[in-house]
Amino acid sequence: MASSNVSKAYSTQPIRPDVQREIFFQKGSEFLSRWGVETQGITPIPTERRTDKRLYQLFFVWFSANFNILNFGTGSAGPAFFSLGFRASLATILLVDIMCVNLPHPGAVFGPKLGTRGMVQSRFSWGYYGSIIPSLLNVISMQGYLILNCIIGGQSLAAVSHHLNDTLGIVIVGASMFTTSAGVDDDMNSFETYSWIPKALGLLVILGVGGKHLNQSTSSFANAILSFGCFVASAVIGWCTLTPDYGVYHDAEALSLRIFTYTYLGLLTSNVPWHLTGAAFAAAAPGVPAWKENLEPGFNIGQLLAVILSPAGVFGKFLLVLLALSTSSACAPTMYTFGTSFMTIAPFLARLPQCVFAVLSTAILIPLAILGARHSPATFFNGHCQGVIGYWSTAFAAIVLSEHFFFRSNNFASYTVGDWDNPARLPFGIAAVLAFAGAFAVIVPSMSQTEYTGPIAKAGTGDIGVLTGFLTATLLYGVLRTLERRLFPKRSS
Repeated sequence: MASSNVSKAYSTQPIRPDVQREIFFQKGSEFLSRWGVETQGITPIPTERRTDKRLYQLFFVWFSANFNILNFGTGSAGPAFFSLGFRASLATILLVDIMCVNLPHPGAVFGPKLGTRGMVQSRFSWGYYGSIIPSLLNVISMQGYLILNCIIGGQSLAAVSHHLNDTLGIVIVGASMFTTSAGVDDDMNSFETYSWIPKALGLLVILGVGGKHLNQSTSSFANAILSFGCFVASAVIGWCTLTPDYGVYHDAEALSLRIFTYTYLGLLTSNVPWHLTGAAFAAAAPGVPAWKENLEPGFNIGQLLAVILSPAGVFGKFLLVLLALSTSSACAPTMYTFGTSFMTIAPFLARLPQCVFAVLSTAILIPLAILGARHSPATFFNGHCQGVIGYWSTAFAAIVLSEHFFFRSNNFASYTVGDWDNPARLPFGIAAVLAFAGAFAVIVPSMSQTEYTGPIAKAGTGDIGVLTGFLTATLLYGVLRTLERRLFPKRSS
């Protein structure tokens, strides 16, 4: 009887607030999991769960994400904004794409080998608190990229019919982005495996109906080539902060070379066709009045594609709708990484499910995309967005890769993954933060944007911020990290 009273008294004790929160999060996670929403958060995936043998998915994730009309706009910048001929643009695109695709691919290897998302993995060079800097920058960059895609997709959709305007098109495209981004990692891989198909059909038809007008202008300038090269490089290198996020469930025992090959080919074979197509049509535009009219400064990519596809009639409009909606294949991984980067900023954010950040991102991007479409041309926003992402992500990549190849000798066993959330065991991050700051001290005078051109760029080099940033960050981090390791040998997890 006494024990019954004790049990009754114990059961009526109020539940502590921390226990209540734990029960709430647990029940919420169970409910969302039943509906196919990812609740894993940013906790590294243990080796026993990294068993997915479908490494080919890594090819399709990056092929589908980059095989889109945004890269048409990137390629068109060579003739349209840097005054390059098609041959100079072609040579620049091929050289830059082949070389710069090498920067994102090591991150793809980190996913299966360590089971860590990109911003979590950065803690092993930036430190626990230092990694907040790239995490914040990644959140802002991913949102900017989403807004840009939403503008281009919405304008392309609006170009199909007079009954649609940019605002409605942006809302439709923004909603499609959300529906492809709120699920689990495996669902995204499956989606990306097939989402490239309508875009491939659209590219073939664009070349088929407009190919007869293409020409090969040969004018070029050295500084324009450097500027355009850095512009294209920014579009490719920006993916280096995302690539670890999409292989964390794949085979941990797979050869690094296989993971690299799938990722490299996915990025290369998707970027090159659209970059070259954009450059070819922009170079030919002066000889085709309808194209030239839509290729003036601040041109609308959707309107230009609508004019190019107009000879295909209703089928051309149908393809343009598919191309507009397929921008979600680029935005699915972007919105997903927006969430994982947000989670890395503070511990309490890591408790929230991925779908919360997808809702937040969508709520932000749709109104900002509508404002951006009204006040700034997509191409103007494209240049700024890609430039800013390229500047900082290049310096970020230099630091992370230097840590892995120079100080850890490409040895994944040198990472104590269990220390991912233990500030006392991770590096201080002083070397990374100072190297990053030093890189920007060189990037700023080397950049060339609409509102600002640095003294180095003015001297005739063009915009070489991406190149100088990478070299400076590599050199500074090498020196500073060597010093940091000697001073704090026990903090090198």
